[in-house]
Amino acid sequence: MEIRNIRTFLRVAELQSFTKAAEQMGYSQAAVTVQIKQLEEELGTQLFDRIGKHIKLTEHGMQFMDHGMKVMKAAEDASTFVHKEETPAGKLRIGSIASLSMGVLPPVLLEFRTLCPQIETSIETSRLVTELLDMMRQNDVDFLYFLDRKIYSPDWIKVFERPETIIFVTYPSHPLADKEDVPIERLLEEPMILTTRGVSYCDDLEQLLAAQGLELHPFLEIGDTDVIIKLLQQKAGISFLPQYLVQEHLEAGNLAIITTDIPVIQMWSQLIYHKNKWVTPQMKIFIDLIKKYAGAEPH
Repeated sequence: MEIRNIRTFLRVAELQSFTKAAEQMGYSQAAVTVQIKQLEEELGTQLFDRIGKHIKLTEHGMQFMDHGMKVMKAAEDASTFVHKEETPAGKLRIGSIASLSMGVLPPVLLEFRTLCPQIETSIETSRLVTELLDMMRQNDVDFLYFLDRKIYSPDWIKVFERPETIIFVTYPSHPLADKEDVPIERLLEEPMILTTRGVSYCDDLEQLLAAQGLELHPFLEIGDTDVIIKLLQQKAGISFLPQYLVQEHLEAGNLAIITTDIPVIQMWSQLIYHKNKWVTPQMKIFIDLIKKYAGAEPH
């Protein structure tokens, strides 16, 4: 059973397309088809249903995903165990929520660069945790660093988690700035700038309001929290953001908090990796740095 065929299988499963997998891996579509056929013949089962132009994993295909990940991990272990340099070399691939990348990772990456100058680091961002989890399952990233409710799975190892408070925030001269126990109905009368729907803390806010028969009607939804902060500083309205993103501006007096009469919403920043992942020296260094800068609660 060739490692190449298993790697191709995992990429086709991820992209749900022979054509896209061929383009990304630098193969012809015919070569990808042959590799999958060889793997299916070796396993004695069909891994994909091919209906028209669409493909989908069969039940056996889904079961083989876990075995394929283990094989790729073993191959990675075998290719790296002899490289015991004092200075780590290779790559570090991080999947992260965009707001975490902006708020926490810059100082971590700066020190990581000093400690591991030979490491090529890449960051894949998404606003949806489900997309990040797919990246991890396909071994496209080494870590996931995300913000969500406390979640666990037997398929991954959680390195740490840290509570993150989500707050209403506005510009200092706003009539509601620094007010406490503001009725949520009053707050909803103000122009609201929110992150794009589907982000965990916005979903929780919508559910909390729905339970009271209320609805959110933001005048702007945007995935870039840096833009939201700049708009708030220009007196554009109110937003609902993780406090760590705006703490620096709060301390500088550029923004102000509004507390309301609804329960505080709390999320957790979490760092995980796949249970079958070999933890490289650079991954260990990155874990230590995240704990140092994020003040995380270890596991």
